[in-house]
Amino acid sequence: MPEQTRIVSFHPAPRTVRSAEGPLLNPPADWVLVPPGDPGLTRRIKAAGPTWTVQEKKGRKLFSKGVWTSGAAVETIRSDLARERATPQHAKKRQADGVRRERGQAEYVEEFQQTVLEYLAFHTRYAALAERLAHAVAAHATPVGSGTVARTKRIPVEQRAEAAVIAWMRHQTTGYDDMSIARVKGKRREVRRQLAGQSKRLLSGYRSGSVVDSRSCPLAGALARGVSTPELGPS
Repeated sequence: MPEQTRIVSFHPAPRTVRSAEGPLLNPPADWVLVPPGDPGLTRRIKAAGPTWTVQEKKGRKLFSKGVWTSGAAVETIRSDLARERATPQHAKKRQADGVRRERGQAEYVEEFQQTVLEYLAFHTRYAALAERLAHAVAAHATPVGSGTVARTKRIPVEQRAEAAVIAWMRHQTTGYDDMSIARVKGKRREVRRQLAGQSKRLLSGYRSGSVVDSRSCPLAGALARGVSTPELGPS
């Protein structure tokens, strides 16, 4: 029933989707697939309806594959939106939105870095190293679109900070990236858990104020090398 707005699953066959109930569906001949990437256009298309929103699940995440709807409706909405976006008022609003986003991002980076520092809780003798580590973790984890745990709002910022530290250390102070891990369900999770325990034991030495030999400490070594954190992949 094309007049019914629904969420459907991606299917590789042309002009084919899978309904929530299971059967394959074909959109009406006059419908087009509007790809993701323009939230303003997508919002208006969904408001005008009816639409079929296409999603694809990869692991535990859902990814948008676009929206099917009437081609005539899309052309009208695109035309209206283009006229609005050509006005000085729209340009001014976009500039203000950009400034607001940049300010919000800067505030979040500062908050996140401070939260990382609080999680580290290093002894005062290692305060400088804690600052460097917090900066490195925040630089890697907080960029918009990085896909790291720091960008999720599903867990408190304190948990995000802990997870980001452990992820950073996994990549920079262990051999994780070069490990050959068997393709067995749960094996990678088990390895990560073991490495997390190793990283937490390393952190505990800095928290207690114990003398740490920087020449053999993998954490001190990683920071001394000046790790280029923005090049790291998702956590």
